[in-house]
Amino acid sequence: MDPRTTALIVIDVQNGFVNQHSRDVVPAIVRLVKRWQEARAPVVFARFRNEPGSPYERITGWTRLRTAEEQALVDELVPYATQATAVIAKGQSSVFTEEGARLIQNSGWSDLVLCGIDTDSCVYDSAVAAYQKGYRPWIVTDACASTGGPEYHDSALLMAARNISPDQLVTSQAVLERITQKGACA
Repeated sequence: MDPRTTALIVIDVQNGFVNQHSRDVVPAIVRLVKRWQEARAPVVFARFRNEPGSPYERITGWTRLRTAEEQALVDELVPYATQATAVIAKGQSSVFTEEGARLIQNSGWSDLVLCGIDTDSCVYDSAVAAYQKGYRPWIVTDACASTGGPEYHDSALLMAARNISPDQLVTSQAVLERITQKGACA
């Protein structure tokens, strides 16, 4: 992975998504972001917001992630967000909003390393969208979690292995070794 063409996308590590199933992944994400920024590679944070009348409300009745407190990044990531390449607000699961898609295309990134919450929703949907748009998505398995529990996390990884490739599932250690070897290919 070349740090000039590979971005770390940190998806929805927000107070409203941290629970007993997802909180243990926060330190792994913080370590990944810290090391990524030390390598001077681009980092993008995505923050979900659930607007009134959204499909989440209309179809499933889900009304969380409306308040500023729920939408805020976890405290441990706030210092890194100020140094981020971008912070994208999104009202959908994928980071490929109009703003996100434009940022990724205009930045010339070919590889997107994805971590965050929920593996089975926003991370998976972003990986599939990246793949369908011709980008190479990497899911960092130990830097993702699902608020629904480990069975949802594991199911999403199983689907990603089938629909994208098992080679696109990596650990934090593996991806950090690749990004710090400037110009090394995956």
